[in-house]
Amino acid sequence: MRILVRLRARADTAYDNAYHHKLRGRLWKGLEGSEYDDLHDKNQPKPFVYSNPFPPGEIHEGDERNLLVASTDESLLAYIAENLNHDPELNIGEMPFHVDEITPLSPDVGEPGTSGTLETGTGVLVRIPPWRFDDYDIEVDHDEAEFWRPEHTMEPFQNQIEANLDKKHRLYAPDYRPGPSDTEGDLFDGYELIKTFALPVTPTMGRKETWVLSKWRFDYTVRDDDHRRHLNLALDVGVGERNSLGFGFVNIQDHDQ
Repeated sequence: MRILVRLRARADTAYDNAYHHKLRGRLWKGLEGSEYDDLHDKNQPKPFVYSNPFPPGEIHEGDERNLLVASTDESLLAYIAENLNHDPELNIGEMPFHVDEITPLSPDVGEPGTSGTLETGTGVLVRIPPWRFDDYDIEVDHDEAEFWRPEHTMEPFQNQIEANLDKKHRLYAPDYRPGPSDTEGDLFDGYELIKTFALPVTPTMGRKETWVLSKWRFDYTVRDDDHRRHLNLALDVGVGERNSLGFGFVNIQDHDQ
């Protein structure tokens, strides 16, 4: 489930591609004092992800932009929506907006048999841990996690995103349901790499790093109800790591039903 936030620019400004840290802070503000507040400091994937303010590009006063916030938890989205309604000034770094409207949405990949494509709206972060370097014949001159790049082949990318979704399933799906790696078949039928790119990121206050990210189209055919739940979970919490910074947000590009 997700909410669509309609925004209106309050001033002329350049589009800030390093919006992640500021927008994350504003969304957490909506969760202060709620039962979700403690999640902020837990070292685990968070139950939400969000898009970039879109469409990107130069912003002029009065322009319309949109923001999508997705979560496994309707109540969490309600807290964020209530905060944005109560305080409709949404300043994302140097980009000042006013919240005009908030609409609930319920995207679904479709019933078993449905084929479609998911597309990442923001970059996907996948890091290969050093203890897996030998498994993938990765030779690097450091012992820190390696950002995935095309030369590392698809195997580590597919393994890491499935392992990451397994972890989110254990945290946010009913524990009696099988996770992605508990079922036969791949998560996606096809992986089309759109591009890789480097981006300056502020993962925590006062710390700046450059991360290597990638954008994708993922083809799928829903095998059964479990697979449908796994794909819808990806829609709700994102693909790959650091979704609470807005990375790995996916949309349904199209499907046949």
